[in-house]
Amino acid sequence: SKTINKPRRHSHIIQHCHPAAHPISNPPSATPHHTTPQHNHNHNHNTGAAYHASANRQIVQRRNELLREKREARQKALEKDRRRNLRLRELFHEENGHRKESSSFETGGPPMFAVKVVTCPALRAELKMNGREKRGRMFVERPALFDQLLCNGDEDGGESSFRGVDLNESSNDEIEDFDDLEATNTSYACLSVKALKQTIHEFFRRLKKSTYVLSASLPLLDEQGNVLPHPENDEETETMTGTWKVETDKDVQRAFVEAERFFLRQQQQQQQTDDDDSSSASSSTMKRPTLILHVTKDPDAPPPPPPPPYLANLPDPQISPTMTMLSFYSFPPDTGIPSPESTAEQLKRLWRPFRALGRIYVAREGINAQMAVPTNVLPNFLECCTLPAERGGELAEVLGEYMENGMNVDPIPVPMEEFRVNPAFRNLHVRVRSQIVADGLETPLDWQSAGYDMPPLEWHRRLKEAREVREKMERQRKEREGNESEEQNEEPLPPLPIVLDCRNNYETQVGKFELAEPLDTVNFRDSWDVLKERLKDVPKDAPIMTYCTGGIRCVKVNAYLTQEMEFTNVARLAGGVIAYDRTLNEQAPTEEPMFKGVNYVFDGRMGRRITDDQLGTCYTCGSKTHLITNCKNENCHRRMVQCEKCSGTYSGTCSEGCKARVLNGGMVPVKSVIGSKTTSTDQEDEKKEMEYDDEENVVYSNLDDYSDGYSTPAAPLLREIEANTASIFPSGAHMVSGAMQGSFLTTLASMSREGRILEIGSFSGYATACFLEGASLAGKLSGSDMGTREGGGPFVLSLERDARALGLAAAHLKVMSEFGMGEEGAKEAAKIRSDGVEDFEKDSVSFTYNDISGCELIRVSDALATLEEMTSENPSISTAPFDIVFVDADKTRLKEYVDILVSNDRILKKGGLILVDNVLWKGLVLDAASNGSGYESNSEDEDENSSTEKEREALRRNRRARKLANKMHRFNSAVVKDDRVEVLVMPIRDGLSLIRKR
Repeated sequence: SKTINKPRRHSHIIQHCHPAAHPISNPPSATPHHTTPQHNHNHNHNTGAAYHASANRQIVQRRNELLREKREARQKALEKDRRRNLRLRELFHEENGHRKESSSFETGGPPMFAVKVVTCPALRAELKMNGREKRGRMFVERPALFDQLLCNGDEDGGESSFRGVDLNESSNDEIEDFDDLEATNTSYACLSVKALKQTIHEFFRRLKKSTYVLSASLPLLDEQGNVLPHPENDEETETMTGTWKVETDKDVQRAFVEAERFFLRQQQQQQQTDDDDSSSASSSTMKRPTLILHVTKDPDAPPPPPPPPYLANLPDPQISPTMTMLSFYSFPPDTGIPSPESTAEQLKRLWRPFRALGRIYVAREGINAQMAVPTNVLPNFLECCTLPAERGGELAEVLGEYMENGMNVDPIPVPMEEFRVNPAFRNLHVRVRSQIVADGLETPLDWQSAGYDMPPLEWHRRLKEAREVREKMERQRKEREGNESEEQNEEPLPPLPIVLDCRNNYETQVGKFELAEPLDTVNFRDSWDVLKERLKDVPKDAPIMTYCTGGIRCVKVNAYLTQEMEFTNVARLAGGVIAYDRTLNEQAPTEEPMFKGVNYVFDGRMGRRITDDQLGTCYTCGSKTHLITNCKNENCHRRMVQCEKCSGTYSGTCSEGCKARVLNGGMVPVKSVIGSKTTSTDQEDEKKEMEYDDEENVVYSNLDDYSDGYSTPAAPLLREIEANTASIFPSGAHMVSGAMQGSFLTTLASMSREGRILEIGSFSGYATACFLEGASLAGKLSGSDMGTREGGGPFVLSLERDARALGLAAAHLKVMSEFGMGEEGAKEAAKIRSDGVEDFEKDSVSFTYNDISGCELIRVSDALATLEEMTSENPSISTAPFDIVFVDADKTRLKEYVDILVSNDRILKKGGLILVDNVLWKGLVLDAASNGSGYESNSEDEDENSSTEKEREALRRNRRARKLANKMHRFNSAVVKDDRVEVLVMPIRDGLSLIRKR
């Protein structure tokens, strides 16, 4: 099986690289997917990215809410089962108590019925029921109210009466009515059909999936009164004991009345036998009333719908010897996908029989899928996705003819043995998103109007012609240079097409088409500014050709080029590089590929090698290679180009630090600490009187506001840093240290011995600026020279892994170093919000402040691995020891950070401070501590650190918050027991732990 390619919905005129060529025409107007007018968009890419980020958060919140509702419903069902089982256990104890005391019940029989459920063969086969479900037993409570259904016998007890119950068989008409029955018939299975079926479904859940009819019979007994097993042939039932239908509440009541009378008759006979022969002990084993309930398929029920044609004769996907990789996308026109959530559930339901794996995004604009399908069911899977609605296809409105260029099917299946070792996908993930490709556009475009969809072979021919034209141009240029005095009669040549690679920079590093210009973006949403800059002087009718991995990004790029930038001669590679590779192999195998190197793919394979060209540069040694991978240190996971030699040398990691983390299993050796416990120096209590201004009569509602009111205000620059963070990182605005904690950090730094600070986690640079201010104060007081990283003196070293955050921090510290922390610095920092900030692309950047304190920001992939490497004999980052280390990084590894800093003196001096942020984690550590082993989701303790009950409830629902609260509590518990340190936890903001190294 290879591919299903649907014909394009539009025909186009194609431009060739010769004078008689026609321009690439835009497709005829089609019904737009969105009704937004063309050329009137005012796209703000930052606003668009923020909007879609917010929309995705809302989608996740909605999904979590649905999951919470499902969990609550499941919990209710489990609680109902628990209460039922508890009640049955109580009835067992009550029944056994009567039996041990050899006492009889006042009226009727024991407090519950035994019901043997027998399912007919047709239902067994249809529902694939197991042994217990075919023939099982359940117990039904007998309420005291049930006595009213029994016809009372003579008080003196005749032959037809036993324990005050008439033992003669009765009909439905003889079952007495009573007023309380309607109020109880939903609770007791012996009183109504509805309650009886609910009880059956609790014990035999598969029966919910079918319609059936019920009938009842009395049990067969052997000579000793044991209940005999029911025969396999259900048709024999009527000839043995008589069977009656159970269709109404009266039928249910009669069935259980007859079961109890049958039981009492057996008890009466046994009592007579015991009275006649007092020497014999009772041998009857019938302990309670028993009813046989027959469940048979409803003959009048409509037959189940036939299975769809693609499931007919479906092979077993679990025995497939290979897996086939494929990808596809669709942009349904008009309203797109009205309900992405319903479509996502539908895809999971329809694809489950194929055992397909993959990552699928569903949004209102369409579907984007990368999948792995067992090869033996691939034709069935393709038919499922493309079957028309009139033939029973359920995906015709979202896939089918709307799949752009059909499916991209990899022509070379992956052997199952290889797939199991290195799976491209491990599960089937269908996720709802705001967009199937995050483009950052605030307003969507008309994806149906996106230029010409150029077939792969035509694309190949166009590039070959363009290469020939370029070669002719080069020959003509050389001829002109060699014969400048002679007049040249040159052949006119057509303009070269602009070939744009719309993929991200890590994809283009290892492979691209000849003549292609990479946009060199880190994220796809960055493409629009690059396109504007690259094409600002290009004529609107210039030929532009775009390509990407599978074609979906080019749809958006070409829609932008035609609708926003008004280019008229735009084409894209149909199906992307994947389709080009497959088509060339199948239809033109002797042709030299115009794509050179490796095509990066978004699954576990990372890339498919098309030619032997090595275009990439090894991250670790700089040699040429075609291999791309991720660092095996899970806490780094850097995507990188790395040669085979370095991959072996560094054990699949990006550095010596990450290699050590992988080889050591993440364990840090703890060295013995030599020395005795030192006591703190005596500190003088300094008393200061605070003047009270009678004219200032400010009323404060809480102590926090009062404390802020009588504290020195934060420097103007710090206020702007906080504002910039809220603007550029709206979801992370709460992560800045804030005025109170920032002032405390400055104070600690100013009181340190040399003013040497190591910060792990720069974020936007707020705490870094506070430390730098404190370090300069410490340097002035001590009279030291300019501090350096290796030589000592006041110095702040900050490590960060996020390039965008580091870019913002660098911008803030540059302003601080040049303009200070006052109003002038604040004025310059405010410009950052309008100018924007670029991702930090360097390895490091250095600043000086007040001509006394140095500062350096370093970008790292794994801070913990970097710290471990700094403790080695020949570190790549050599430093003099620090007075203070501030840890605001990976919360799951805090104990490992502390162990490194305490176990040797290369990084932190003896007597130095370790500051750990967020140790109270929104107050949820209270719940983690109160529950002993950890936080429980049903904790009802109040979170004192949240302002509203709604916020507190949201925190408790947040799984990540609960897990991190447990981590924080365990960290706090472990570090306070470590005799190498002294600990003080301060309730500042989200909790700050001061850990002094002894």
